[in-house]
Amino acid sequence: VQLQASGGGSVQAGDSLRLSCVASTSTYRRYATGWFRQAPGKERVFVAATQSDGRTTSYAESVKGRFTISRDSAQNTVYLQMNNLIPEDTAIYYCARSKYSSPYHYRTYEYEYWGQGTQVTVSS
Repeated sequence: VQLQASGGGSVQAGDSLRLSCVASTSTYRRYATGWFRQAPGKERVFVAATQSDGRTTSYAESVKGRFTISRDSAQNTVYLQMNNLIPEDTAIYYCARSKYSSPYHYRTYEYEYWGQGTQVTVSS
């Protein structure tokens, strides 16, 4: 499985971005998909995940109410809509396919396929 993340950029605080993660295979649909982010000098941390069928989602507390994860199974794509961005959201964002169908897994070792990352920079 190959994942291709895109959609990052440099924006001002309060702006929005939508990240996309396209999978190379439809078997991707059987598993949860998550987004993680890694700021300079920090570890990679969980942001959001969606269940394999897209019905259930989970979010890190820091992004609840601002970010929305969704999936378009027909397109093998998962999106991360990021609204009201703040400078603390600055990081490289990675999408990943979980080993599980549930979105309630938050550790990097619970995900086995990773995209290449896309940079998000938010200035104040």
